[in-house]
Amino acid sequence: MPNKAADQELKAPDQELDAYLRLNRASPREWLVALRALSGWDGVECRLGTGGGTAGALSALTSGLGRVVCIHASQDMEITGRSAPGPVLLLPRAGDPAISRQDKPWQPMLHLMAARSSDRFRLRLPRNGRVMILRPAAGIPDSLIRDEGGKRLADCQDLITAYLLNSPFFRDDAHARELTDDLFRQLAATASNEGASPRGRPGLDRRIVRMIEKIRQEPAWDFNLRELASHSGVSERNLYYLMKRETGTTPYRFYQRNRLIRVRRRLVDCQCEVPHISWYAADEGFSHLGRFAALYREHFGELPSETVQWRRSLRHRKPVSAPALALDRIPERQ
Repeated sequence: MPNKAADQELKAPDQELDAYLRLNRASPREWLVALRALSGWDGVECRLGTGGGTAGALSALTSGLGRVVCIHASQDMEITGRSAPGPVLLLPRAGDPAISRQDKPWQPMLHLMAARSSDRFRLRLPRNGRVMILRPAAGIPDSLIRDEGGKRLADCQDLITAYLLNSPFFRDDAHARELTDDLFRQLAATASNEGASPRGRPGLDRRIVRMIEKIRQEPAWDFNLRELASHSGVSERNLYYLMKRETGTTPYRFYQRNRLIRVRRRLVDCQCEVPHISWYAADEGFSHLGRFAALYREHFGELPSETVQWRRSLRHRKPVSAPALALDRIPERQ
């Protein structure tokens, strides 16, 4: 039987869009094949700092209006982008990444940046660095690309930040894709100077924060609304309506989704010949496999077996050749 304690020791890192985790602790070859598949960008290349080991984690969500790819580097890496299928937005999230555009000197990547499909850029991520790549299906107006550090880019960054703050409260896969489409619509309107300046998302009520922390930090805890309300310092009725008002979901729905996300993390990492889906589900309290599979598909848009098969399919995709995947040490930053 799988060792749950060992799985938890090797859990996925904190990652944007963790409900759409696709890859974790990947080999260099898997990493680049997955990055190309998830971004739809065959011209992307990668160089790893140590030349081996594991590359990091990838999460990705594709909606009708665009793609969002979240990258977590488990070691120093350099990602080179050229010949993109369309313009992209690049957002730093952690670890002080740097960027070089059109072979110019390296600069700290401090805010949202836009790049044309013809631009050649290099991203340098330190260990535990994180960056997002957004590819709107409708492209990006040149006015936004020329708006380096300007108001429209700042407004677009605020929109993306608000989207990420809302992402832990996606009710299901349909809701996630709906809000992702909304994000790309708002980005297009803001880039064209047609949208109102975005308003920041107010901070969550401290009682909701306490509830969230308990659900996330105590994976073995069985849901009990009375206990949860007592822990949060509010009545059961008020906790329900407070959570619904501030996040659009309910305490139990949030609890259920987090259990499903923990199963997904283990399935993403599953390298065994026969995936232990039923065991992983049972570990998180899902006793009826058919009901679990239906819930899983409702939340993530695919069956548990499809999550496992997606990573396995990387082995059979087009091989990555040098120089697309350079395994020599990254030179010191200039």
